[in-house]
Amino acid sequence: MAPQSLKSESIVDGVLPVDKEEGETSFGAVRRVRQILGARKAGHAGTLDPFATGLLLILLGQGTKLSPFLMSGRKRYVAALRLGVETDTLDLTGRVVRTRPVPVLDPEEVREKARLFLGDVEQAPPSFSAVKHEGRRAYALARQGVFVALKKRTVTIHRLEVLSIEVPDLTLLVECSGGTYIRSLAADLGEALGAGAHLRALRRLASGALSVDEAVSMTHLHREGAGAELQGRIISLKDSLPEIRELPVDDKGAGRIRNGYQPRLDELAANGSLGAGPLKLVTGPELVAMAEVIECRDGARKELRILRVFH
Repeated sequence: MAPQSLKSESIVDGVLPVDKEEGETSFGAVRRVRQILGARKAGHAGTLDPFATGLLLILLGQGTKLSPFLMSGRKRYVAALRLGVETDTLDLTGRVVRTRPVPVLDPEEVREKARLFLGDVEQAPPSFSAVKHEGRRAYALARQGVFVALKKRTVTIHRLEVLSIEVPDLTLLVECSGGTYIRSLAADLGEALGAGAHLRALRRLASGALSVDEAVSMTHLHREGAGAELQGRIISLKDSLPEIRELPVDDKGAGRIRNGYQPRLDELAANGSLGAGPLKLVTGPELVAMAEVIECRDGARKELRILRVFH
């Protein structure tokens, strides 16, 4: 029996971490959760390809406003590479475009090559990606046989650990900035090893401070009474970004901000003592707004800028 929704078009705000299964699309997972919870609005913070598994953050109601903040956080993955075989999508779903013999690989040499990708690196998005070229998605063009050279972008690889070497396969632990394409990293590392490679499997372990260990299994979505169970697993707006500082505001101040008022920093923090960076404005258990403290050009002052307001 299909799980029943809590009620039609209910107001549900927050973030539900789901452990996506292989073969499921990110859109399909969002649609299923939305139907079960009867949420008016839903989305996700970072697509996982159908072959990939692991943490998918499903955003509900006003949780969709948190998308840019959640997507910009660090990501952690376990990635499996197949050496000696290159595909047009850079992963196992693509058409094989080149094969090469895999040379004898010394484990320390593999780790040395992997270390070359640590830090800030220039990375070209895959041709089969959602990046737009002249208003069209690159993957739509690629499916028509039009492959465009996408502009390189700077991403940060914070950690790249070789977990196992079982030629022709490598398994890596990757911790990286938002916007990093693990498929591109796999292809680039394969090239550095003189064999080429494609991404054979991928599992997302964490996004920001949220881990797959606290995620809901997809099997829960098929259970009778799933709606009540999922409701209890939703992370509140305020708690969805635990790594970002909180600044309390009183009820009067919260009401003014929600009505469009832009407060000065010294109205909320004595002597403007807060350092630059992102900030959550909260009242009790509620998230009032996402904001940031910015340094003024003169270097002597700081300002508060409201980025998103939550009602």
